[in-house]
Amino acid sequence: MTAQNSTWPTPCPGFLRPSADRLFRVLYAITHSGMALLGLGLALVTLILLANPQLRGDAEQKLLGWLQQRQNSEITAEEEPKGPAEATLSTSLPKEQAQVASWISRKYRVAPEAVGALVAEAFALGSRIKLDPTLILAVMAIESRFNPFAQSPVGAQGLMQVLTRVHSDKYEDFGGKQAALDPLANLRVGVQVLQDCIRNAGSIEGGLRRYVGAVETDGSDYVAKVMAEQQRLRSVARGVKLPINAGAAVLVRAKPADGKRELEADAGSPAAGKLQSS
Repeated sequence: MTAQNSTWPTPCPGFLRPSADRLFRVLYAITHSGMALLGLGLALVTLILLANPQLRGDAEQKLLGWLQQRQNSEITAEEEPKGPAEATLSTSLPKEQAQVASWISRKYRVAPEAVGALVAEAFALGSRIKLDPTLILAVMAIESRFNPFAQSPVGAQGLMQVLTRVHSDKYEDFGGKQAALDPLANLRVGVQVLQDCIRNAGSIEGGLRRYVGAVETDGSDYVAKVMAEQQRLRSVARGVKLPINAGAAVLVRAKPADGKRELEADAGSPAAGKLQSS
């Protein structure tokens, strides 16, 4: 068999034209019948709705409900806040607290929602026990930089760096000493310890020295840092646009035994040693 005989025969044009015509007629008939059936179905539905007012009313109510639901979902999507989380803080906290929370969140790189809860709690505690909430927040800043899981080499834990082994009895109302790393429990116990220290010392400066329990120094550096941070927080609460890296320019009055002097202080790392006996 030659190569020429092994090839398929080429269909003639007269064969293709009738086949194409038949295929076109079949497709037209199917499409025409489908459109006719669709039109007939719509006509029947229309007649039924016109003949039965109750069905027509139900259909209208369902359509209206669907349209209203669609409109409400679109409105809700448009009203969702698109700004940063600080926009939520500004609406959920009083203005003074929102300003403080926003500044702390940016300076210490802490989630604004978490800081908002801590600021609100500090203001609530401060109001109840007559202690400046900015002092409470300043102690947190210097002690842990708002890290609820911070722990010092000597065992001080949490936001307020409370010595758990010394003040384990104060955690009993919160479920035991395992609550030391719970942010709000640690904050409340720390404020209680701070309040006791201030009461026993007779002054805020003396209370801070007792709170830090400085071993190698007289605690003046710690006191200066806390009070410098408190000054910044007070300014922010009043609406002052303070940059988050502000620090060295704040002057704090310290009163050591040998006289008065001015110290420049900045919020630094947590205190290394503690006695924290109230």
